[in-house]
Amino acid sequence: MVEQKPGLFGITYSNRDFAQADTWGKNQFNSSFPAGLTNYLSSKELDNIYLFLDKDLKVQHGTISTTELFGISPTSDNLFFSFESPFTPYQQLLIGHLPRVDLVTQLRSNGQSLRPIEVKLTALPDNSTCDLSEEYYGCEIVIRPDTIVYLACSIAANFKDNKQELQELIGNEFEQIGDWAIGENIWLNIPKMIIAIDKIILSIIEKQEPILMQPIWKTIGKSPKLAKNCLDVFVWSNFAFAQLFVDVARGELSEATRITRQIRTIIWLFKMLYDFGKNGQINHSKIIDELSFNTRNDKAFSVSGRITHRFMICDELTNPRIQKNEIKNIILGGGQNLLSPERRFDAIIYNSPELFD
Repeated sequence: MVEQKPGLFGITYSNRDFAQADTWGKNQFNSSFPAGLTNYLSSKELDNIYLFLDKDLKVQHGTISTTELFGISPTSDNLFFSFESPFTPYQQLLIGHLPRVDLVTQLRSNGQSLRPIEVKLTALPDNSTCDLSEEYYGCEIVIRPDTIVYLACSIAANFKDNKQELQELIGNEFEQIGDWAIGENIWLNIPKMIIAIDKIILSIIEKQEPILMQPIWKTIGKSPKLAKNCLDVFVWSNFAFAQLFVDVARGELSEATRITRQIRTIIWLFKMLYDFGKNGQINHSKIIDELSFNTRNDKAFSVSGRITHRFMICDELTNPRIQKNEIKNIILGGGQNLLSPERRFDAIIYNSPELFD
C-alpha cells in the first residue's frame, strides 16, 4: 500500500507543496484548508451557502456549487489551485501592481485564470456573540484593502467597453469636490456616493459573481473545543459583500462625526469606480494611500458577529453540516502533524485551569 502524502481533500495540483511543513503555517492553512473543505462539501453533493443581492438591494440566501465557485469542476484534472496569486485579467484595469488574492483557480492546460476568491476562515461565535444563545452566534470578518481593489475591478470589468455608461450612472455631481483627501470636502457627498454605487450595482445586478469564501468553524461557546457540527462554507457575491459595509455605513452616517473605516471603504470603492469611468484605469495605491482620513490602512474595515449574523442567519449557521469527526477526511496523510499554530499566552492560561488550583 502506497503511503499517502500530507495533503488536503481534492487539491491535487497547486503552487503549494503540502509535504513541506512551512505550507501548514497559519496564513497558508487559513486559505488552503477552506479549498479542501469546499471540495469535500461537493463530494457529499452539498452546495455552499450563497449570499447574493436582490433587486431591492437586500442580501438573500441561495446556494452555489463548488463548480460555480471555482469556474470548473473540483474533480477536473485540469484544475489548478494558485494560492496568494494575482488574478491577471484585472491587470489592465489598474495602474501599478496588481494585488494578490487568496486563491485563483486556473486551468492547468494553459494557465488561464478562472476565479479570484478572497478567503476568510472565521470562528463562530466571536467575542461579541459568545455570551448569547447559539441562534445568535455570529462571526467577525476583517477585510483587507486589497479585497476592495478586487471588488472595484469586479464591477469595473463590466464597463470596460462602455465607460460612458458608468459615467452616466455616476453623474457629474462630484466634479466640485476639489481635494478628495480633505474630509470636509467629502462628507456631504457620501450619501450621494452610496446612491451612485447602488445605481451601478442595480444596472448589472444579473452579473454578480462570487468574490469571498467564508468558511465557518464553530466551537462550544468561547471554549477552544469544536462543536459536534462545526464546519460549513458561506460564499458572498461581490454585490452582497459591498452591501455588507454600505449597510453598516448607512447606519453610521446619521450619528458619526468622523469618517469611520466603513465610510472610508465606500469612498475608496466609489473613487475607484469614478476614476475608471473617467480614465479607464484605477490607481488603487494612490487612492488608498491618499484617502486615509487619519486612520491606518492596515485593514479596510471589520464587522462583528452581531452585524454579520443578520446577513448570515440560517440553519447552517446554527448547525453547520460538516461534523468534527469528518476533519480527518479533509486533512490527509498526517497533515495535521505539520500544523504550527500560534502559541498565544492567553490561550495557554485559558486552557490550563490547573494553574489556579
